[in-house]
Amino acid sequence: MKNIAILSSGGDVSGMNPAIKEFVEYAFEKGLTPYFIYNGFEGLIDNKITKASHNDVAGIINRGGTILGSSRSKRFMDKSYREVAKKNLDALHIELLVVLGGDGSFRGMDIFYKEHGVKFCGIPSTIDNDINGTTYCLGVDTALNVIKESIDNIRDTASSFSRAFVIETMGRDCGYLALVSSLCSGAELCLIPEVKYDLRSYEESFKEQIKNGRKYFIVVVSEGIKDSSKDVAEWLEQKVGIEARVTVLGHTQRGGSPSIYDRLMAYKFINHAIDALLENINSSVICYTKNGFVYKNIDEVTSKKYMLDPELLSYIKKF
Repeated sequence: MKNIAILSSGGDVSGMNPAIKEFVEYAFEKGLTPYFIYNGFEGLIDNKITKASHNDVAGIINRGGTILGSSRSKRFMDKSYREVAKKNLDALHIELLVVLGGDGSFRGMDIFYKEHGVKFCGIPSTIDNDINGTTYCLGVDTALNVIKESIDNIRDTASSFSRAFVIETMGRDCGYLALVSSLCSGAELCLIPEVKYDLRSYEESFKEQIKNGRKYFIVVVSEGIKDSSKDVAEWLEQKVGIEARVTVLGHTQRGGSPSIYDRLMAYKFINHAIDALLENINSSVICYTKNGFVYKNIDEVTSKKYMLDPELLSYIKKF
């Protein structure tokens, strides 16, 4: 029987626990012995590796985050620590790895594979949805639902007090969360890093809407835009003439019980990842595309910046 291990690296997402549960169940189904690596690459270095059982994953499918813990490991960038990690895997005869993480984690694993031959398959797992080569990353649907609920709740108080609200989403330099949540929540304005804007161009339209009876505005912005959320709120008050408040959603977007879609995608990602390793696809990322699931090499995934769907971008309101 071959031994296979799983770890989560970088930011946690809702969907990792369903993936971990399916990892154990599908590994046993395929005649593999599953192992857990705790605290990401740090645990790989510190030998926090244990054999996994069905009992370990009972009741975790509805939980956000990751029972394995996660980390951003600077030590794994050091060759000497990667050698320690390899010795730890060899001691347990672990030949195969599944990695839940982002492109930085995959680049690290690619180096590890080239140096030591440790076979792995990466599963894109980030709410930012900013990994090139896949249209969907694990955890995104749950994050969007958290944002949607927050915006719906804020709209209630915005309408009651006749205020504008600037709602800031995560995403680093990718505006996916802000764009999709603004479209699905009926926001009056969306600002993202991918689209140049000039707040002055919206002033006349917003003033006219107020004149015609509009009592509140919902503005969704991505954290990576050129202006701060506070700047946008001040613009609304000083130039448009409406009282404004800022809500930064922050890390609430990473938590919460995984949505049905994320649970289903976790199941599919894991099955494809383990199948890849059993079919000797030894250093890949399993990506979800318009043509279904495909395996891509690390260079394909990490060599280009993720680009938003042009169709989605075309829906941004322009005045």
